[in-house]
Amino acid sequence: MVFGIFGKSDEKIQELIDNKEFDELPTDVIDELAAELIVTTEMSLDGYNILERIDIITSECVFGMNIFRDMFAGIRDIFGGRSSASQKVLRDARRTCLTELRREALIVGADAVIAVDLDYSEISGDGKSMLLVVTSGTACRVEKR
Repeated sequence: MVFGIFGKSDEKIQELIDNKEFDELPTDVIDELAAELIVTTEMSLDGYNILERIDIITSECVFGMNIFRDMFAGIRDIFGGRSSASQKVLRDARRTCLTELRREALIVGADAVIAVDLDYSEISGDGKSMLLVVTSGTACRVEKR
C-alpha cells in the first residue's frame, strides 16, 4: 500500500498499524483495515474462539430526509407502493453506521463485533425529518479454531 498521499510516510503508517494505534491513522486506511472485521448479529461465531470481550461499542448516524423524498413518500402512503428513495436512505444509513461500527471496533483492537443491534428512529420538528440509526455490539478479539 502507498500511504504517503495521506500526509504520513509509509513507514509511519506501518508503525502505527504495528503498534495498533489505529485512531492516529487516516480515515481511508482505517476503512481498509476495518473492512476485514467480522460483524454479526449472532452471540458467538462458528469456527472461532472468543479470546476477549473488549467493550460494548456503538455508532450513531443521522440522515436528513430530503423534502422531496418526504413529499413523495407521503404520496406513496396515500396510494400505496414502495418508496425507493426512502429505501435508499435506509440502506445508506445502515451501511454507513456499520462502517462506523467497524472503525470503532478496530480502534479498540477488536477482530470482530458480535451481538450487533440496529435501531432506527425518526427525529422530526420544525418541518424537518431526520433518520437516526444507532448500531451497537460487543467488540471482541477472536481466533480461528
